[in-house]
Amino acid sequence: MEMLNSADFWIGLVKIIWINIILSGDNAVVIALAARSLPPEQQKKAIMFGSGAAVVLRIVLTVVAAKLLELSFLQVVGGCLLLWIGYQLLTGDEDGEGESKGHGSMMTAIRTILIADLVMSLDNVIAVAATAQGNMVLLILGLAISIPLVIFGSTLMIKLMERFPVIVTLGAALIGWVGGETIVNDNLLHGYSMAHPWLHYAAAAAGAVLVVGLGKFMQARSARKEVAAA
Repeated sequence: MEMLNSADFWIGLVKIIWINIILSGDNAVVIALAARSLPPEQQKKAIMFGSGAAVVLRIVLTVVAAKLLELSFLQVVGGCLLLWIGYQLLTGDEDGEGESKGHGSMMTAIRTILIADLVMSLDNVIAVAATAQGNMVLLILGLAISIPLVIFGSTLMIKLMERFPVIVTLGAALIGWVGGETIVNDNLLHGYSMAHPWLHYAAAAAGAVLVVGLGKFMQARSARKEVAAA
């Protein structure tokens, strides 16, 4: 364990933890949105399992992220997935009934957390990998330590969402924003987006507006159906 006595090791570890603190904000929002409708006990399980599995996925993803980002259409598909996830989280679409609904909803929440975190981490893991400089022990330690940070952030966001419902809409808008960014950052569009910097913000804003606009429209439509059926 000679590397534990190295100043570079500890500096690198602090850098990775700091990067994860900065980059975990949007992930905490996704986790909170996905788990907010679950009972308190299931919320805790969904957050813990979802966060832990997401970090493991990040470690695996880090090894191949640079190559993955070179593939055309990958980020387009990922961005579209985020737009769909943002829409679903805003409208609260759930399947199943009775006792099976609770279990199914928790598994749905965990699946949503994993998919969203995987897509949103494509760019993030490159910063972490660059800081680790090929040291897998440093990489795994840094990401593992970030688990409680994400869990704490998600738990805090759920409490804030319960008190201030507008945060749910803002959270969905954030996911839509990241989705738009992800699409325009695809390797296929990289040259064009570099030549037109405004496109980055236009795509991000369009993603946020699309998710919130469509989500609110469907919410209003569902409300009208309920009133008509009453």
